[in-house]
This record gives sequence, C-alpha cells and structure tokens, in this order.
Amino acid sequence: MNPIRFEPLLKRIRWGGTRLGTALGKPLGPETDYAESWEVSDHGIDQSVVSAGPLAGLTLQQLLRDHNNEILGRHSGRHQFPLLIKFLDANDRLSVQVHPDDTKARTFDPTENGKTEAWVIIDTMPESRLFAGLKQGVTANTMRAAIEAGTLEDCLHSFEVSAGDCVFIPAGTVHAIAEGILLAEVQQSSDMTFRLYDWGRVGADGQPRELHIEQAINCSDFELGPVDCQEPRPVDGGQELVTCEYFTIRRYSGPGQVPIPDDHRFHILMGLAGEATVIAGSEVEYLKLGQTLLLPAGRDASTINLSTDNTVLDVFLP
Repeated sequence: MNPIRFEPLLKRIRWGGTRLGTALGKPLGPETDYAESWEVSDHGIDQSVVSAGPLAGLTLQQLLRDHNNEILGRHSGRHQFPLLIKFLDANDRLSVQVHPDDTKARTFDPTENGKTEAWVIIDTMPESRLFAGLKQGVTANTMRAAIEAGTLEDCLHSFEVSAGDCVFIPAGTVHAIAEGILLAEVQQSSDMTFRLYDWGRVGADGQPRELHIEQAINCSDFELGPVDCQEPRPVDGGQELVTCEYFTIRRYSGPGQVPIPDDHRFHILMGLAGEATVIAGSEVEYLKLGQTLLLPAGRDASTINLSTDNTVLDVFLP
C-alpha cells in the first residue's frame, strides 16, 4: 500500500487559538478557539478520512476492516487503530486533569481505552510551562483539601519548556498544559479525561465547568511523583524520545537519509520542521511542518530524505 494522508479533524475548545492555521497550515474558519487537530483517529465517530488517492473517502475504521493486515502488519487482528495522533495549540491554560489506565477506563466505559500520552514541543512563548506529576508527599487527602482551598497548583510539579522538549505522561499522571505551547501529541486511542481543577474559570455560559474530582483522584497515581522532560537516546541515526508498551517515538533531524525498516508494522510520520521528502517505492510524498503521513505495514521500502532544517517524528508500536 502507498502512504496515506488523512483530512485533519479540527476541534474547537475554549483554550484553543489560531496557530494550528498560522503555524501548521490547517484550514481554520474565522473562529479563534481551534485547540486540536486530530491527524490519525479511529475513535468512535471521530474518524480520519483518507484525503487523496485510490482510497480517498474511506475512514480509518473502514481501512482496518478491509485492509487489516496491510495496515497493521505484525499487529493485525485489532479492530481499532491503537493510536490517536494530534497537534495541539494551547492558547490558554488547560484544566488540571488526569486520564485513567486501561483497567480503570473500562470500569467507566467498557468500550474505552486508558490514555497514556507523550508531548513533543513545537513552539512556546516566553516562560511557557507544563504541569506534570505531583510533588513528593501529595496524597488524595492533600489534593482534596487543596482543591477546596483553590491552591491545587501548590501540589503540582511544573517546569518551563522549549521547542524540542518531550514529556511522557503515563496514565494516572496529574497534568496540565499552560498557555503559549504548540505541540505534537501521541496517545492511546482514548478520549477519557477527568478534570480536577479549572483555575477558577467559568465557561461560555458563565458557570464553572464540570469537575470530576472523585473520578480523577481514583485514577491518579500518587506514587509517580514529579515528571520531567525525557532524555533522548541516540538510535539508528536519530533519537528515541519515548518507548513504552503502547508506542515508540523517534525523532530524525537533517541533513541525511533515514530508511524506514521493513519491519512489518505501520509507521506514522509527523513533520515538525521544514519539508522532508518521503520515498516509498515509486511514490514520492512531501512532509511539511504540521503534516502527518501513515506508512502502512504492507508498504514498499521507504526512505525519509531530510535537509538541514527538517525534523520528523516516527511513531510506531513496539
């Protein structure tokens, strides 16, 4: 199969902005609250649709139904694409939230997955911060008292980030993305989020947004402690940013050529800087900043050609 491009699924949320359009080239409307671009999605009705070629118009779910082995290769037999790939524009601060693991997610919804995720920072404003993990010694009771007092921020580990940083957020990690951050997100196929705290804000109706305090506390990992940026590990001409049971993320920067091995599994390529060239057999694809390409498992030999200003993420299953 040839490389596959999908139409982005654009999500408007109160904390979004316009950089998905101005920086990443997404087709935004006149509104100023575009928060997420779902690049590869097989989550309920949120289905990525092939944008061009002989498969144009098919959803990712239809591709798995009709071409399961060609898409998934060594991971074939799954009835849902296992990853959800996004770009996020945090123009405003997100709520403090937590995602359940697989076991706890299915106690709330038997059809849902847990949500382990990772962020790769594309751009920031001065002093942009992430909140990731709890300070040492924070307990469920500490958290409840801080929420009631409006001081939950005092319980959270936070740090400044800049372009190129990568943060791994296992399920159960209390976290928030602060304002001014544009990032790429790799996660399990899940949309289950429990809000602990919303910084005292109100929604468009003038009322505080719903919180899920007890569910969030039940899903929080109080043993995890503070979370910091990943230390990249040199591997195969690039860097391995994250490897866990759900996904591996590698980063390649130019100049140079990177072969995508014939490993009988899909690879998702995300353009983070410049414009790279992806050659798959006789097919030539261009991958710009903000674009995403799915290389199916049943593909021809593939190579990423990188010039000096190119950066590409390569995402695949372990």
